[in-house]
Amino acid sequence: MKNHRLQRAIALLCLPTLLCGCAVGPDFVTPATPVTAGVALPVALAANPPAAESDLMQPDAAGKIPAQWWAVFHAPVLDALIADAMRANPTIAAAEASLRIAAENAAAQTGAFYPSVALGFTPTRQKSAAILSPPLASGAPVYNLHTAQVSVSYMVDVFGGNRRQLESLQAQADGQRYQLHAARLTLSTNLVMAVIQFAALRDQIAATGATIAIATESLVIQRRQLALGAIAEANVIAQDTALAQVEALLPVLRKQLAQQHDLIAALTGRTPAELPEIRITLADLQLPTALPAVLPSALAHDRPDVRAAEEQLHTASAEIGVATANLYPQIGLSAGQGGAAATIAGLVGSGAGFWSVGAALTQPLFQGGTLLHRKRAAEAAYAQAAAQYRATVIGAFQNVADAMQAIGFDAEIENGAVRAEAATLHSLQITRRQVALGDIAYLSGLQAEQVWQQARINAIQARAGRLADSAALFQALGGGWNSTAN
Repeated sequence: MKNHRLQRAIALLCLPTLLCGCAVGPDFVTPATPVTAGVALPVALAANPPAAESDLMQPDAAGKIPAQWWAVFHAPVLDALIADAMRANPTIAAAEASLRIAAENAAAQTGAFYPSVALGFTPTRQKSAAILSPPLASGAPVYNLHTAQVSVSYMVDVFGGNRRQLESLQAQADGQRYQLHAARLTLSTNLVMAVIQFAALRDQIAATGATIAIATESLVIQRRQLALGAIAEANVIAQDTALAQVEALLPVLRKQLAQQHDLIAALTGRTPAELPEIRITLADLQLPTALPAVLPSALAHDRPDVRAAEEQLHTASAEIGVATANLYPQIGLSAGQGGAAATIAGLVGSGAGFWSVGAALTQPLFQGGTLLHRKRAAEAAYAQAAAQYRATVIGAFQNVADAMQAIGFDAEIENGAVRAEAATLHSLQITRRQVALGDIAYLSGLQAEQVWQQARINAIQARAGRLADSAALFQALGGGWNSTAN
């Protein structure tokens, strides 16, 4: 009979759940996609020969960029480094932990929808005052008292405060998920940029070393000519100055190469000493033969930072509902059943049992304006999140436009640098034939060689800039994070 009473009490506590009204506060609506014209990117901007159709980086049938977008550079060394970074980078580990925290907080909030059940047992030894009636039927002033009780409590979510709180926490968890995707995108982009710069520096160091060797040989020849009285000393001084200027560039390049090495080590979750030797040159990195077109209607949903900002807006919307629900009555129900006796065995005896069922309604009347101001603060936080969301979207379009314009100019810059390199190489070949025939001095051939090496360095820098801006475009478009299962 006692168990039936407790069961009925619990059923009574759960019944109001079915009677709960709509949650107060605004229902979140996904912001409308900004209406703007897209910027089309010309196809096949790369100087590489056309690759297989599967390598063309146009959006797939679902309009998504492949998740491993860096594979378009066809560099196994780069692929391996990014795989290492995704496993070992501490920033990614921290973002994953943040996601787990948010998910667990959301899961914890679901407990508010169920009654809280607690079991209590309190054994005590007491002595009653002699002038009072003894609390026990035995009349003994010193006695043991054992109390066991099962208590049930439930807060009725009539106005949806718990539901809005859960909605807020779930939005926070979703936001953390998008921030994790954003962290992975940032990491992969930074690593691609670092590897491109590393490869470019290695090529520039090789070309600069060759230029130094040529300038050194030219200086040796001019000193011999000066000893023979064939040239003026000013010519030797000018050549010595030119050599010193080129030599000064080499330690700068080596320092930059060492710093890029250390950066790659940090991005992959290693110390500089732990990073194996990186064997890569610009020739190992291919430009994508085509780049994805921009779809303005989808850009706001293809960038994880935009989606994270949207979830922050969702969180702020739900918090308005939480603050609004706090203005309304709070209804709590409780029930309990147990027993009290001088001995543990007596807890199940006749006359030891007790039970209770109760309800409480609390309506805030005056709290100095606290609840009202908290609601207004929540509304202001929503306005702030809305402005931040729009700023993020505007920034996304700016990033895409900047990257696309940069790629367009990069093509012109590299084409000019490649033509200049080809022209100086052709001039060098002619000069070498003239030197072989004795038509011009050997020193003229060295000067032509030096001019070609400088043109080669310019072409290396132009190619590196174009590769880097291609990676920047993929980052601006979201990097294909939503191609993976979320």
